[in-house]
Amino acid sequence: MSRDPSVRVVDSADVSDAASVGAGSSVWHLAQVREDAVLGENCVIGRGAYIGTGVTLGDNCKVQNYALVYEPARLADGVFIGPAVVLTNDTYPRAVNPDGSLKSAHDWEPVGVTVREGASVGARAVCVAPVTIGAWATVAAGAVVTKDVPDFALVAGVPAKRIGWVGKAGVRLVEDESSWLCPVTGERFAVVDGVLVEGSRA
Repeated sequence: MSRDPSVRVVDSADVSDAASVGAGSSVWHLAQVREDAVLGENCVIGRGAYIGTGVTLGDNCKVQNYALVYEPARLADGVFIGPAVVLTNDTYPRAVNPDGSLKSAHDWEPVGVTVREGASVGARAVCVAPVTIGAWATVAAGAVVTKDVPDFALVAGVPAKRIGWVGKAGVRLVEDESSWLCPVTGERFAVVDGVLVEGSRA
């Protein structure tokens, strides 16, 4: 399969001929991109990272060193996956069936992790499928996510719980009278029925 000349795949990477890699993307040393995976434009796949069969990434995604993104994960535009993150795909993992026979690909149903636009998953975090990480949310390093994460939420811990809100700059929002303020962009947000919604700039 011919690729756009702007795509960089180093010699030690293993990229299936049946994968699609968007213009301007880079796949670094020892990374593996499996069959039918789709990478958008300007994606970066770090050293030793794994992109499973049929996984899709939007444009401008970064999957850092040794992260494991198992099928059928779906990553939107601008998603950051930190070093050694794991996006799982098996709700009830077993190597064998109850009768002791080795499980095959037909003995279980893969479930995926969905990561919405602009969200970040910190180093060594584990997202236990099926879960959705909301747009522009941040999962702290080392967290274990077992429930859906709302848009703009900052979650941490084992299991992960919301400990604050973040804006599009990734910085924790500051409560300011009846609204929440991003100290970087000046953008204001409001919490409506437990959901953070974008407002106007200060």
